[in-house]
Amino acid sequence: MEVDTVVEHLLKNAEWTASRSSGPGGQHRDKASTRAELTLGPESLVGLDENVAARLAEAFGLEDKPLRIAVQDERSLSRNREIAAERLTERVAHALAPPAPARRPTRPSRARRAARLDSKTRRGNVKRLRRPPPPPDD
Repeated sequence: MEVDTVVEHLLKNAEWTASRSSGPGGQHRDKASTRAELTLGPESLVGLDENVAARLAEAFGLEDKPLRIAVQDERSLSRNREIAAERLTERVAHALAPPAPARRPTRPSRARRAARLDSKTRRGNVKRLRRPPPPPDD
């Protein structure tokens, strides 16, 4: 499924709330509810493809608790809602992305091994030179 389609479905079924923001802002902050909070529960996934819903539920941890995205970055409620939608889009894209290919372990090249041994030799010489001189033999 397309990420935009999934996000659109989730935004339709999400619960939006607005509350007062914290931080500076004076009277505007004290009177206006500009903090946007997006809440997604397992019921928000109803109507999506079963495989997609399962991947999102696992990625968002919806079995344990609902997903909450709270934004109070801007002084405008509508802008904060847009930012919350953008953050949801990023999370959905990350959750639906195919897994990264398994890392194939590689061996260090001959030059890299030689450089490592040279570095160890130099370090050992520095430490040897820092030692106090041995006592004189009489």
